[in-house]
Amino acid sequence: MKRKVNHFTDEFRFQVVHEYLNTGISQKQLQEKYSIGGNNCINDWMRKFGTNEVTVEQINLQQAMSKEEEKTPRERKLEAKVKELEKALEHERLRTLALDTMINIAEKRLKNFDKKKVWNQQ
Repeated sequence: MKRKVNHFTDEFRFQVVHEYLNTGISQKQLQEKYSIGGNNCINDWMRKFGTNEVTVEQINLQQAMSKEEEKTPRERKLEAKVKELEKALEHERLRTLALDTMINIAEKRLKNFDKKKVWNQQ
């Protein structure tokens, strides 16, 4: 009797390895989920992609890091506020540049203008 051999693409294999490393799903559960035969298939794929067998601590660390990437509503609100303030700061920087340019033009046109005389007359 001839055995059926499944041929999986590298993209699929990498996806399964990535799912194994980034979730708490066991290799056995992944094999059932994706109908993958063989006992060491996922381990072989991990070696192929240059990853080693991971420990429970490494899996827990990876899960904690992925949870940190999820932002709370407060963090999203603060990030929106930062973007708003950065936009306002850029607007004020451009406004200051425009006013400085206007002052420079006025001073060039009024080069005979003497500030001391104006102040002394008052």
